[in-house]
Amino acid sequence: MFRERRPRFEKEKPKDEFESKLLDLARVAHTRAGGKKLRFRAVIVVGNKQGLVGLGVATGVDVQAAVEKATRLAKKNIIEVPIAQETIPYEVYAKFGAAEVLLRPQRQGRGLVAGGTVRVICTLAGIRNISSKILGRTSSKLNNARATIKALKKLKHAVTSTKTKT
Repeated sequence: MFRERRPRFEKEKPKDEFESKLLDLARVAHTRAGGKKLRFRAVIVVGNKQGLVGLGVATGVDVQAAVEKATRLAKKNIIEVPIAQETIPYEVYAKFGAAEVLLRPQRQGRGLVAGGTVRVICTLAGIRNISSKILGRTSSKLNNARATIKALKKLKHAVTSTKTKT
C-alpha cells in the first residue's frame, strides 16, 4: 500500500579544488520610473594556490545570487601565473582605470609585502614572496584587483639563463 521512500540525499559533489574569497560586496541602485532598483554586486577571487587565479564580478537581486554568479564567472576567467621559487619571475607594472599596481619579485623568506586586494590575489595564486605597491589614486577594490590581474597576465614563463662561464 505504501511506497518505500528513497533517501533524499544525492551523491556528494566532488570537493572543489579552488579556494574562493569575497573581495567586495556593494549595494548598487539605478533609478527607474517606478523608483530605485536595488541590486548587489559581488567581486570574487578564486585560486588553487598553485599558479591559477581568476576574478569574477556579478550583480544579483540578492547577495547569494550575486556571489554564486561571480564565483562561476571567476572560474571561467582563470589565468595561469608563472611562479619561480615562490615568487614572480620579474618586475611588472599594470594600469586599469585610475588603479596602478607595481609587483616586484622578492627573495626566499621575505614574505607577502602587499596590501589589501593584491595580497588576496597573490595568496590565492600561490605566490609566497612578493613586494607590491598600489600607485594609483583610487581606493576601488575592483579596479585594483583588475589592475593586479592585468599585471599577472603580462608575466611570461621565466627564461632560464643558459650562459656559461668561459
